[in-house]
Amino acid sequence: MGRLISLVVGLAAISAVVYWTLLRPSTVTPSGKAAAPTQVLEETRGAARRIEAEAQERADDTARKAFENE
Repeated sequence: MGRLISLVVGLAAISAVVYWTLLRPSTVTPSGKAAAPTQVLEETRGAARRIEAEAQERADDTARKAFENE
């Protein structure tokens, strides 16, 4: 019975560490320095704007190509 309890507690501890490691927010910038939360937020907003602009550009290119063939 003791081995079973030890196994369950050990698996729970390992699962908690893996969950925390994989899902915690990154607080390190690409340069390797710790980032303030506001800096991380600004970088995220900038990346979102860039991704949206690229998606809009691809959509415009697709629409342009579709109407060229008509």
